[in-house]
Amino acid sequence: MSRPPPARHLLRAKDLVDAQFAEPLTVDEMASAAGLSRAHFTRAFAATFGESPHAYLQTRRLERAAAMLRNTDRSVADICMSVGLSSVGSFTTSFTKAFGKPPTAYRSTFPPARAYVPVPACVIRVYGRPAPTTRAPTTAPPEDSTREEDHDVADS
Repeated sequence: MSRPPPARHLLRAKDLVDAQFAEPLTVDEMASAAGLSRAHFTRAFAATFGESPHAYLQTRRLERAAAMLRNTDRSVADICMSVGLSSVGSFTTSFTKAFGKPPTAYRSTFPPARAYVPVPACVIRVYGRPAPTTRAPTTAPPEDSTREEDHDVADS
């Protein structure tokens, strides 16, 4: 049996988590965004999305941390703090459970971030533009054939 689409009030809370995952969000704040009591919100959220509001928040934080580990050279502690977590030890434990490897081992399976040197937008625009076109044909008739015709006309 398929589930009905989630109610808009639950999506408001989910959007809040997606937008402010790095902030110290509480279940009470998520419930307030949905306009529900904490207990009712927690039950409705879990029934609709298959995980508790806190688990969803934790998942968003870990996914963002994984992206930062793949694409930056920032330290694990700095990444931990920037995604809204406060303990490197619990971050490492949670990350290992979610991704099967500790953060440093996960990072080592990807090319270093310096391999992804950013290209300035102005360079991308210059080399991404099509070649200039002109209305004149690109191949002109050879000049020698024109001159031979002129000589034939003059000789006759």
